[in-house]
Amino acid sequence: MVKKLFIVFILSLTQEAGADIYKYVDSDGHTYYTDEPKGGMYKRIIKSKAERRSRNYFTNVYLSTNTNTSPRIGRYNEANKQRFADLIEQAAAKHQVDAKLVHAVIQTESAYNADAVSPKGAVGLMQLMPATARRFGVMDSSAPEQNIDGGTRYLKHLITMFEPNIDLAVAAYNAGENAVIRHNNSIPPYPETQNYVRQVLALYNR
Repeated sequence: MVKKLFIVFILSLTQEAGADIYKYVDSDGHTYYTDEPKGGMYKRIIKSKAERRSRNYFTNVYLSTNTNTSPRIGRYNEANKQRFADLIEQAAAKHQVDAKLVHAVIQTESAYNADAVSPKGAVGLMQLMPATARRFGVMDSSAPEQNIDGGTRYLKHLITMFEPNIDLAVAAYNAGENAVIRHNNSIPPYPETQNYVRQVLALYNR
């Protein structure tokens, strides 16, 4: 039976002390988040700008766990979700992608933080790598409208490529389409990618 645990989490931050957010996925696919990483196992997923920090930056944390290693649904800023809702709806309609899937990808990728920058150089709400941005006509990945449009266009490309398997499209968004193809059109055996797919689909299907 799936156990759902709702935790209200308030991370108090001052404008003088920014706090980056780091993620670690263990060998069983469990995902952990922290603003105080210990050791080299954590990967930064949100690079905060101190001047833009404010109190209560994160509000709600939703955790869903069961014996089959369910994903932990990421925390996000509800105000930002609403702020970008219209852009997401427009891009989804333009590229014929379910807006709910775009929301699921954005929540998993950046928690609706338009300033998110990964250690590997992925930028913005949909965490576009520079090569992907260029490929899909994005001139400025930090601009929410361009980022959402380009990311949704890429997602549509992957959905078409791996139709009718949404899970493969989502896996390809994380690991790259060539990784999915190399593994005989299956989800690559990477804990991060497997957990990523579970998390996105859990958000999409709830």
